[in-house]
Amino acid sequence: MDSEHAALLERAQGLIGYRFADPSLLTLALTHSSLSESRLHSNERLEFLGDAVLGMLVCARVFESYPDLLEGEMTKIKSTAVSRRTCAEIARKLEFDTLIRVGKGMQSDADLPASLSAAVLESIIGAVYEDGGIDPVAAFLVPLIDPIIDEAARCGHQRNFKSVLQQHAQQELGAIPLYRILDEKGPDHAKAFKIVVEIAGKRYEPSWGQSKKQSEQQAALNALRELGVIETDEKGRLRVTDIEGVA
Repeated sequence: MDSEHAALLERAQGLIGYRFADPSLLTLALTHSSLSESRLHSNERLEFLGDAVLGMLVCARVFESYPDLLEGEMTKIKSTAVSRRTCAEIARKLEFDTLIRVGKGMQSDADLPASLSAAVLESIIGAVYEDGGIDPVAAFLVPLIDPIIDEAARCGHQRNFKSVLQQHAQQELGAIPLYRILDEKGPDHAKAFKIVVEIAGKRYEPSWGQSKKQSEQQAALNALRELGVIETDEKGRLRVTDIEGVA
């Protein structure tokens, strides 16, 4: 193992807060398929495992923390906590996205797509689970996901701004939101989109996103803010205002 790779593993273990008995698992977790001769020697299998471990852990936390919620409500909270967007945000917060090793064709990109950031979080979760079981996974992950779970339960919208906007637009405005692409940029594997939402002929503030889905959600949030349906509280948290028919 060369000094550069050793330093990478040392930094990764510091960010995770866990030392691997088998560092080769961590190496695999940080290896993108674009750098590997075979996808079997990339982080894809660990990503598969990590996704399942994350889902199980989130389900357990929701089940234990909210004994009065029904299955459908718990499912909505889980969907937020394990979404690609949430995983990408956690990965970037922990700087995991700076650890992933990619092929030369992707090294020129200033920012890796959100899907890669999310994938590296899941592959690291898989690696930690394989190396040490669920306890070390929970030790570094629970403090990160519990606030996300609590926010999703408290807000009621689970960050599905498109759904909230559609419900409000149909009930209060008698119209259906339309999403239009205004612009796009970037290579095919990391394309960004500028999207605006239009309701009954009125356009709201557009938004750029690293995927159509992300951009549409942000555009919907912009419209909801302008319509007074969602507001930001003193702690920077988003809340659906007390408007009839919107939950």
